[in-house]
Amino acid sequence: MKQMEGNNQKTVLITGASNGFGLEFAKLFAKDKYNLVLVARSGDRLKKLGYSLQDEHQLEHVCIIQSDLARPESPQEIYDQLKQKGITVDILVNNAGAGIHGFFHETELDRELEIIQLNVASVVQLTKLFLKDMVARNEGKILNVASVVSFMPSPLMAVYAATKAFILSFTEALQNEVKDKNITLTALCPGASDTLFFKRAEAENTRAAQGQLSSPEDVAKDGYEALMKGESRIVSGVLNKVQAGASNILPDSALASTMRYQMEEKPASENRSPESKL
Repeated sequence: MKQMEGNNQKTVLITGASNGFGLEFAKLFAKDKYNLVLVARSGDRLKKLGYSLQDEHQLEHVCIIQSDLARPESPQEIYDQLKQKGITVDILVNNAGAGIHGFFHETELDRELEIIQLNVASVVQLTKLFLKDMVARNEGKILNVASVVSFMPSPLMAVYAATKAFILSFTEALQNEVKDKNITLTALCPGASDTLFFKRAEAENTRAAQGQLSSPEDVAKDGYEALMKGESRIVSGVLNKVQAGASNILPDSALASTMRYQMEEKPASENRSPESKL
């Protein structure tokens, strides 16, 4: 096939690509002529997205991989499949993630272990596999989606927040390890956003979910631009920047109290107008 102008020789792998941030990342990379490897559990939706972007932007190739990264075997299977196809991953976007809402002593352990596998173990394994190849080529970029809760404990989302704290620490450590190479790692730290996260985490009625939500388009754009500039970290959104900054000043106990308030269910009384309270 005839080569297209732009980044047609470059390929990006995006996990969790069928909706939310992942979908918006796919649009941004496709617009800049990157070939796509799209990974998600929902195969049909992923195929529709991938082939639509391929036609719209005349991409040389789009590879669709239906895979559940909560399975320990998935990262190696993805890597092996791409090796067999002869596809080189120039940019890795570790976006897939999930959470669960509730008191830790009441939530399901099996589900939390799956979240740890998805949010932490799969990120570590994919990064290990593809970073080794990037180091061998002395070229590559990785974007890891962390969170504003990476900076603070989050009661009622304890496991999720802890996994995102890991991602931030992990990313920043690797930044130092490859600082003398032509490789960059970027941590994207969004706040509460208008995605399926709260619904899937059974947290739709929390104050955070009912508050001001960032658009996935804006978050992805911030992450994309930071990645391309080789920035180490980007906190998306002004209010989230303030919240992340406060984590350097306030004690962890105060941060935990604030986050618990945000993650508690919003009572109906808070939705009433001032007149209705009279």
